[in-house]
Amino acid sequence: MARWRFDAIGTGWEIETSAELTDADRRAVTAEIERFDREWSRFRDDSDVTRLGREGGELVSPDARVMLDAYRALSAATDGAVNPLVADSLSALGYDPGYSLIAGEHLSAPAAWEERVSWTDAAATASVPALLDVGALGKGRLVDLIMTVLSGVPGDVVVDAGGDIRVRGSAARIGLEHPFDARKAIGVVLVQDGALCASAINRRAWGSGLHHVLDARTGLPVRTWAATWAFAPEAMRADAVSTALFFDGGPALAAMWGVEWVRMTTDGRVERSTGCPAELFLTGSGRGARPQNQN
Repeated sequence: MARWRFDAIGTGWEIETSAELTDADRRAVTAEIERFDREWSRFRDDSDVTRLGREGGELVSPDARVMLDAYRALSAATDGAVNPLVADSLSALGYDPGYSLIAGEHLSAPAAWEERVSWTDAAATASVPALLDVGALGKGRLVDLIMTVLSGVPGDVVVDAGGDIRVRGSAARIGLEHPFDARKAIGVVLVQDGALCASAINRRAWGSGLHHVLDARTGLPVRTWAATWAFAPEAMRADAVSTALFFDGGPALAAMWGVEWVRMTTDGRVERSTGCPAELFLTGSGRGARPQNQN
């Protein structure tokens, strides 16, 4: 397999293909990542979503409906714990555009976010300034978009964006990284023509007990669950469920969407869905598997 490694949207990417990508393929991938980042990154001062946070108005994007429809389902399933207006809460704890990592007072997100934000197939509109954070599912959405960009590439394709992975063609054996020891895995899974996404509190962590997975209702980091993994045909839904699984409504949403999953508590207990395809173990390194780094 040919490998192309690069950094984008604040994480490392690896694209594996049966044959080397052409220069045109690489340009198309780069252009799609830049387009998505320019529209949706709250870490860019020149992005459309940052402008929405300053001024309100309209953000024109073909991703608006698919992502915000999913956020509506996430919010309903988790009783408001997942909310796209959590951006200001993250910034208040130090996960801001400048990566200050200096925590101030915690800040809950506006509960009635759908009264402030509306959307169509082509755009999202904020009736008042409203900074959106699409981190609960945006990276998965971008992985799906890149797989579409590469739809004409023959043979096997694996797109891995910092642990959000989508596979086309031959199965990839992937290790599920232990959230407390990156040298180990809690299990392995074969992914074929589908996606695996994960999230963990040891990634994007700073300060004393601070990390990027917040309960939007309180503005505080979650404490019960340490790591989640979700398996679905598309990466966006897997990414969304991997976020929802930090809350009580996550398993019900996964069942409704047909997504299988694993999650681990902060004291080391593991739960899984009935049809979960992973082989689980709590010791060992998952030798022979592709490593999977949680976002």
